[in-house]
Amino acid sequence: MADFDQELDASGLNCPLPILRAKKTLNAMSSGQVLHVIATDPGSVKDFDAFAKQTGNELMESKEEGGKFHFLIKKS
Repeated sequence: MADFDQELDASGLNCPLPILRAKKTLNAMSSGQVLHVIATDPGSVKDFDAFAKQTGNELMESKEEGGKFHFLIKKS
C-alpha cells in the first residue's frame, strides 16, 4: 500500500457513514494529500468508486484484505 497522510478507520460502519466520514476528513485535508480509509461494509467498494468520480478525487487504490476494504483517496 502506498504512503498516505491520514487514516480513517470506518470499520463496523454501514453505508453511507464511511463515505460521510471520508468526505469530512478530506474537506480538512490539502489538495494532493492521500487518505487511507478502512471499511468493513462490502457496499463501500462501489460507494467509494462512485464517490471519487462524483467529487473529482482520485481513487488510487481499492483492495480487500482480511475481510476489510482499504481505499486510498487522493484529494483533488
